Amino acid sequence: MSDGISDDAEDVVGVLTERIEARFGMDMDQLKVAVATAPTANPDATDVVKWHGLLTEAQSVLDRAEDDLLASLNTQPSEVDDPTMGLAHRVNAAVTARDGRALVVRWLLDPEAPGKKDLAAERLARLRPRTGPAVQTSAPYPPAGTPAPASAWRAGRTVR
Repeated sequence: MSDGISDDAEDVVGVLTERIEARFGMDMDQLKVAVATAPTANPDATDVVKWHGLLTEAQSVLDRAEDDLLASLNTQPSEVDDPTMGLAHRVNAAVTARDGRALVVRWLLDPEAPGKKDLAAERLARLRPRTGPAVQTSAPYPPAGTPAPASAWRAGRTVR
């Protein structure tokens, strides 16, 4: 990654955490409390805290995957077996997830990032305040013990 973020895992989370703290003028713990107390007061802070949490979670998954891979490699003879290759793929997937979340955090922190000042961004900003529940997309299941409609019963019968 560029922008002063090295490939070292802790540096990615550490550098982005420092940027978040500088942007909002408080440490992450204070910012998390502020967002939990008033999640709608600053939508930018709410988004950053959410994605920072996802980033740190992805970093933890990556750390565990790397530890598992190293433990497996230490027991391997000269050739790597399929389960160990599976662990290597798991590490690659974890790196991809961590890096993707880091990119989102960087994008959220950059006020000049592409897509933040165009017409689509303005439309999205107008939709953001909506806090109600999502519209239901399928018919609800009837309560247990409610008889099925007659048409459903007839459809299930075999024709003779």
